[in-house]
Amino acid sequence: MTGGEETRFDWRRGVAAGVALFATLLLLGMVWLVALSNEAREEAQQRERQSYDVMLLARTVDSSIASAEAALGRYVLDEEQATGSIYYADWRLARIQIDQLERLVANDPPQRERVTELKHLFNERGQELAAAARAASAQRGSGGIALFYQAGQSETVRQLAAKLREISSAERQSLSASMQQTQLFSAEAGRLTDYLSWLGVLVALIAIAMGVIAMRTLRQYVDSKKQAEDQFERATGLEAAVAQRTEELEKANAALRAEAEERAAAEAQLRQVQKMEAVGQLTGGIAHDFNNMLAVVVGGLDLARRRIDGPRRELLGHLSNAMDGATRAAALTRRLLSFARSEPLLPERVESANLVESMRDLLDRTLGERIRIRTNLADDAWPVFVDALQLENAILNLAVNARDAMDGKGDLTIRTANMKLAANEVGDIRAGEYLVISVSDTGCGMPKEICERAFEPFFTTKEVGKGTGLGLSQIFGFAHQSGGEVGIESELGKGTTVSIYLPRTEVEHDNVHVHPSAQMASEEEPVFTSARILLVEDDARVRSATVGALEDLGYEPKSCSSAAEALALFEPGSFDLVITDVIMPEMTGPELVRELKARQNDLPILFVTGYVGEGESEDLVGYELLRKPFTVNGLARAVATAIQTSVSHPNGGAAAVN
Repeated sequence: MTGGEETRFDWRRGVAAGVALFATLLLLGMVWLVALSNEAREEAQQRERQSYDVMLLARTVDSSIASAEAALGRYVLDEEQATGSIYYADWRLARIQIDQLERLVANDPPQRERVTELKHLFNERGQELAAAARAASAQRGSGGIALFYQAGQSETVRQLAAKLREISSAERQSLSASMQQTQLFSAEAGRLTDYLSWLGVLVALIAIAMGVIAMRTLRQYVDSKKQAEDQFERATGLEAAVAQRTEELEKANAALRAEAEERAAAEAQLRQVQKMEAVGQLTGGIAHDFNNMLAVVVGGLDLARRRIDGPRRELLGHLSNAMDGATRAAALTRRLLSFARSEPLLPERVESANLVESMRDLLDRTLGERIRIRTNLADDAWPVFVDALQLENAILNLAVNARDAMDGKGDLTIRTANMKLAANEVGDIRAGEYLVISVSDTGCGMPKEICERAFEPFFTTKEVGKGTGLGLSQIFGFAHQSGGEVGIESELGKGTTVSIYLPRTEVEHDNVHVHPSAQMASEEEPVFTSARILLVEDDARVRSATVGALEDLGYEPKSCSSAAEALALFEPGSFDLVITDVIMPEMTGPELVRELKARQNDLPILFVTGYVGEGESEDLVGYELLRKPFTVNGLARAVATAIQTSVSHPNGGAAAVN
């Protein structure tokens, strides 16, 4: 090779090297730009996710506030502590969610200012609702309803909703801007990737040219470099494919999230409508039945007062009518408590075969001779731990319904069977072993739409005056309160089968002593003359009536209105029996009994209640229980039973508990 040729070769090689260096620097710059584009896209996507979270939390706050106000509406209607607890819990949840929303928009000054205004409106709304809540807590009757209605007319309600919509609208605008930025950066990254591919091709061509110039001595080097560049191109293509797939997944995720939000909103609205419909139906049914019964009571008492000096038979007739109306009102209250799962249960181990066989005579007399009663009882039926009286009432109610469905003539079959069920196999039942008690008839049957409403309170297909619509709803409440479920199957023209599913028990002995006083017996019972009794009752009228009844029975009662007064009056050995209400302010009856038992372990106790709060039933295990309202004879039997039981069990003061 001559000197001129060598110089030209070196010049070409230098140019090629310079071009290669420039192309390499350009390639690195392009890679850096792609990385910046990807980083900007990730930031835009992060802003999108935050916007989704803010809009979802705003909807959740709105739902929580609506749920709290709905709970307050029920609270002012029933003035029950459990309903009030739901209201306060939902209101606290809404406050926590607003705090979370404030933290989420901390870096967004306009949104932070909106959330601050939202908190102010929320606190103002809480003060407006507080008056109704306090009235319901104080049990002022319709006063809480008026305050709740007044609070519902407040402008704060619409301002709260408007502020939540404003926050969501601002986030939607921010989301739209973030999505536009994401699309922009994605397109920019795609273009840079295309340029990068073309640049790779250029670098490959330059490498080939350098290989030709370097001849055989550089061929091996050129081949290895080309192989490296090919791998880089494949990696770049894979990155583009991953980016594209990621974008598709993000879009699909956004669509699913939007659909889930719409579905949640629709379900919340449906639940609210159903709740309001149930409240309206329940309120109307209660008002109708109680007004009828109170009409009998008020009318009978008014006529008795007008004829106080008239014939004794006529006076006793009016008083009997009033007593009958009051008794029916008490029975209706008992059914309502059973439906609400608030009726105090006195559970014991029950063998279904013995219970059903013991009811044969009662069923025969109740249903009449034209109803053929058949039983198909499993020989190895599992025992259950339930209130035997409530279970008998449930079977009797089903039998009476079956008789009416058969128009007083047909076959009624009672079956028992053992069954293992999976979770939610029947209604909301839990997985486990259950005894199934089924009552089947050969009556007219019911269509599907009637079956779906059969367990609603006050829903009945019977003629006016022949049913309250609480029979099946009471069975529903009893089954759920006992840890079970109830199901119904019916076919038009062939009959209906109602099944009660009760969980199997391993309990070997009774845990609660059931005495006849729970059934309002009418026979006269012996009393312990001059027994000293401490009565604790917060209602002045009930306290006065009970003291009068105890004095008429020959006892020496001393009454007080609170647990604190009872503790101040009590001295060991000073009383032969303590009668206490279960639900009282400041300290409940079971809490008072624990204090008294610490002072005198063998003290006899009699609980008197018309409603047992959630979780209180376990505290009554082992003690005598008398349900309100009660007669003087019922009180006499309960007091005698409590004192006799104490004598029989001197170490426990009540029935022994295993």
